[in-house]
Formats: sequence, structure tokens, C-alpha cells
Amino acid sequence: MTGKRLPLSQLMPANAVREPLVKLILRDHPTWNPNGYISMQELNKYRTAFVEDVLEEEFGKLTQLEKEVVTSISQNELLSKNLETEYTGQLSLGERLADKIASFGGSWRFILLFLGFLALWMTVNVIAFFGRPFDPFPFILLNLILSSIAALQAPVIMMSQNRQEEKDRLRAEHDYQINLKAELEIRQLHEKIDHLLMQQGHRLFQIQQIQMELLNEINERLQKE
Repeated sequence: MTGKRLPLSQLMPANAVREPLVKLILRDHPTWNPNGYISMQELNKYRTAFVEDVLEEEFGKLTQLEKEVVTSISQNELLSKNLETEYTGQLSLGERLADKIASFGGSWRFILLFLGFLALWMTVNVIAFFGRPFDPFPFILLNLILSSIAALQAPVIMMSQNRQEEKDRLRAEHDYQINLKAELEIRQLHEKIDHLLMQQGHRLFQIQQIQMELLNEINERLQKE
């Protein structure tokens, strides 16, 4: 197929290739010898085509995620990776700061500190330690500060939640790829086992035929003697 001479380490015996792949190979190369060899590069190409055909029959047109799974199977690559580290490494300074602010704003530490601040503010203005209070009841300045904090805190929390949803989406896509690859590889493993069992059964049958022929020859010789 390649027109090159390759070492045996880069070749696969044709009798070890599963029947569906053999059909695909013979479709493109009718003169290929099923008792010969095939290069691993060409075999991987037909493995990719076979897996794509299987997925298209079940799911229709392949998505980018499914194409990545097909490529990883044909190239024997791993799909597992640490999404948290990769995603965190791509965040900008503003996004990191927003996450920290959102994390602090949703903690008991923030609640207790904020309650202490409110209590101190109202105490200072009610008792009027320094003579005339700078924000007398009903604490208009305090209400303005609280409104400003709420107005700024809400979009910061929303930004952090959007990134969390993005990470959840990436995790879901990654889990889908892992599950799909595992399912396809298990299916291929079953097909390989069935192929090997059929080959083994065929060889055992041939051995039995030879043994029967030998027994018949022995019986014929004994009868002649």
C-alpha cells in the first residue's frame, strides 16, 4: 500500500486484522494479500475510518468532540487531563480577582466582618462619640454604601458563576469523550476477542482434521499388516 519496505516492528500480520477492517482495506485495495502484512500507519487510518462509520451510523454527523475521540483511538492517545489546571492557567488577572472577591463575599468571614462594620457604624453615629454624628439616623450614607456594595458585588458574583458554568460544561464534554472512547474500545476489544476465538477454533478444526487423517492412515497400515 505504501510502496515502501518497512521493518516488522512497523507491520501487522493480516490475519490479526479484524474482519470489518479487512473489508475496508479490500474495498480500497482489492489486490491486497489477506495473508500478508499491513503497516501500522495504514492500519490506524482504517481504524479511524471504521470508528467514524460506526459513530455516523449511531449518531449521524460527527461533532468536533467525537472526531477528537476517533483521533485519540486511532493514535492510541490519552484523553484524560486536568481541566482545572488548564482552565485556571488561562484566566486573566481580572477574572482571578473576581473569583477571589466572590469566594470571600460568600463566606462567614465576610458576613461577620460586615455585621461588625454595621454595628460599629451605627454605634458611632447614635452615641455620637465625636460630638455631631457624620451620618445621623436613618443612616443615609450607610444606605448609599450598602447599595453600592450590592450593585458591585452582584456582577462580580455573576462573572464567577459564569466561569463555574463554563468549567462544568468543559467537565461534562470531557466526561462524554472519556465514556465514548471507553465504550468504543470495549466494543473493539469484544470484536478482537471474537476474531481470535474464531481463528483459534478454525486452527483447532484444522489440527483435528490432520489428526483424523493420521489416525486413518495408521488404521489402514494396521489392517494391511
